[in-house]
Amino acid sequence: MTPIRLIRSFATVGGWTLASRILGFVRDAWIAAALGTGPAAQAFIVAFSLPNMFRRFFAEGAFNTAFVPMFSKKYEAGDNPQDFAREALSGLATIVLAITLLAQVFMPWLVLAMASGFRGDERFDLAVYFGRIAFPYIFFISLAALASGVLNATGRFAAAAAAPVLLNVIFIGTLALVPVMGWDAGLAITCAVPIAGIAQLLLVWWAAKRAGITLLPRLPRWTPEMKRLAIIAAPAMLAGGVVQINLLVGRQVSSYFGEAVAWLYNADRLYQLPLGVVAIAIGVVLLPDLSRRLKAEDLAGSRASFNRATEFALALTLPSAVALVVVAVPLVSVLFERGRFGPEDTTATALAVAVYGVGLPAFVLQKVLQPLYFAREDTRRPFYYALVAMVVNAVLAVGLAPVVGYIAAAVATSVAAWAMVWQLWSGSRSMGEAVRFDTRLKTRAPRILLASLIMGVVIWGANLALNPLLMAAGWRYIGLLLLVLAGMVSYFGAGMVIGAFRPSDFKSAMRRKGEA
Repeated sequence: MTPIRLIRSFATVGGWTLASRILGFVRDAWIAAALGTGPAAQAFIVAFSLPNMFRRFFAEGAFNTAFVPMFSKKYEAGDNPQDFAREALSGLATIVLAITLLAQVFMPWLVLAMASGFRGDERFDLAVYFGRIAFPYIFFISLAALASGVLNATGRFAAAAAAPVLLNVIFIGTLALVPVMGWDAGLAITCAVPIAGIAQLLLVWWAAKRAGITLLPRLPRWTPEMKRLAIIAAPAMLAGGVVQINLLVGRQVSSYFGEAVAWLYNADRLYQLPLGVVAIAIGVVLLPDLSRRLKAEDLAGSRASFNRATEFALALTLPSAVALVVVAVPLVSVLFERGRFGPEDTTATALAVAVYGVGLPAFVLQKVLQPLYFAREDTRRPFYYALVAMVVNAVLAVGLAPVVGYIAAAVATSVAAWAMVWQLWSGSRSMGEAVRFDTRLKTRAPRILLASLIMGVVIWGANLALNPLLMAAGWRYIGLLLLVLAGMVSYFGAGMVIGAFRPSDFKSAMRRKGEA
């Protein structure tokens, strides 16, 4: 994959992810308006988080970091990739089905592990009930993640990137039907979770079949290839477990501070927009590309892919981080403040958004640096690094909570993310020429940072000027649109003037050709 095709692939995945995140905003704003930040909202957040936590642990995280490089190399070499994918599918399905059944039995303990502050009030019983309904989502989405890995490894990114859109469409459709049908809002959106998982699985399974890989289950077998897959995946699973422990620590801390579970969840959804668009695009495209290049011993191509991915990440992440810090309050107010989500919720959520904004570049840079290890089938060192980051997160979250309250969880998450980036970067220095910064990146990175800071000053002034509009009911959406446009014009304008990027970079990224 040439650098131009690589950037186009980033744009393809990023475009679908952007669509999904925008619909996700509509979904989350609607949920916030319908449920507010009360018991039903917090119970749903915990219930929905449980299958997603295990999904990142088994499927999109650990399993796929082992599966995608192995499948990519088999696909490149024509070494019966379909048979390998079917064996992996059968093994994964067996494991996840067993976990799903066990979770139904142990759901009360899972809820306590997630949010022990719920003990003794109505949130606990609701979370257990909702959790049992939502948890089967992990079975369908784990298999969908494997099929997505197959598609990404074969260079077909659109269907896999579009699958999350279905989740949000089904949620939005359900929320629209709630007042018409007289359903309970919390129960209705919980029931929508496994239905969305089935829809996502069907979409990517059909796309994989059209790509020539028909994923059919069989009795699981412990073959040498499955043993190798397990050996590679095991450290990544442990690393994924460490990441989930970080999330658990944050959720536990917030569960003891009133409605903080909902505040941090909504803040997370806001910073996940740029994180998802950029980080997912990079992670999806870069890992199989690096794996194929290493198989072909193309060091120059590997270096070009790494540098363009880093440049792409910085160009979109740094301005997003600055915006989240500078204009967190108007963003949260316009997007979420309605119905049962009040001004006090806006203030608390905006503080968390700003703190997460500081960590946003680190979250994305991890997605650039981790494929350097995974493409080399090295999952051990990221695990050791994740252990250190886990300790940093736990010490800060628990230690700062008595001093600064719920925001300690957000502070700990951002600091731990930067600790992880530093370790990944330091460890990659032994990988040779393929991970060296080229002249273009060395020249452009400081200019991207400068353009982002210029934009920050502009939107700070624009926020003051537009404040009356942002506070006016009905007009605040226009105010936020003007604020976003001011940021875009100032960032891209400053970037062009100081040489952070050129118009041709974006034209080549957005030009759609072939399978990109």
